Amino acid sequence: MKKVYNRILSVVGNVITVRAEGVSYEELAEVTTSRGKTLAQVIKIDQDIVSLQVFAGSKGVSTEDEVRFLGHPMQVAYSENMLGRIFDGSGQPRDKGPALTENMIEIAGPSVNPAKRIIPDRMIRTNIPMIDVFNSLVVSQKLPIFSVSGEPYNELLARIALQAEVDMIILGGIGLKFDEYMYFRDELEKGGALNRSVFFVHTASDPVVEGLMVPDLSLAVA
Repeated sequence: MKKVYNRILSVVGNVITVRAEGVSYEELAEVTTSRGKTLAQVIKIDQDIVSLQVFAGSKGVSTEDEVRFLGHPMQVAYSENMLGRIFDGSGQPRDKGPALTENMIEIAGPSVNPAKRIIPDRMIRTNIPMIDVFNSLVVSQKLPIFSVSGEPYNELLARIALQAEVDMIILGGIGLKFDEYMYFRDELEKGGALNRSVFFVHTASDPVVEGLMVPDLSLAVA
């Protein structure tokens, strides 16, 4: 049963506190304000005093607003219906398409036991000689790309996504400018790869908290 509270004890910065029972750490809540609804996440529990970080910030939040606990941590859907779709840092559609609610999974899974991890041995060809020859990319491996301001790193990332011999592309962007977000979208569309791609895009104008969730959302769906 979802718990609803109509009394906020304090609002400090982007953190609100309520008196509640039966909630858990990292549980999500929905805060209804005069500006609309926004998500919040439990970040501290001290007996029956619960502190939540409001994703969109506490501007416009009053002590009489409603807080409804959802009974679960952050979740994301995964299915073939996600292909070709663009989502924000909280997993909600950015492309004005329908929200997906099937096959919901928690984004923060258990830690991997390194002793039981299968040794990566399946190479992924990117058709970029400097990567394939000198720093080969294999399944389940991360490929760090370091750059400095002014270098065409977005072009390189788009080229890797288009040329890599993979079945699906999941792109997670944090703090992207609008033209950067549109560049990736347009490049994948021109390359015929948009229909096998999933975007999780956090722009510079979005709440900071949502940006922190983009890596977990991307990895959970992957």
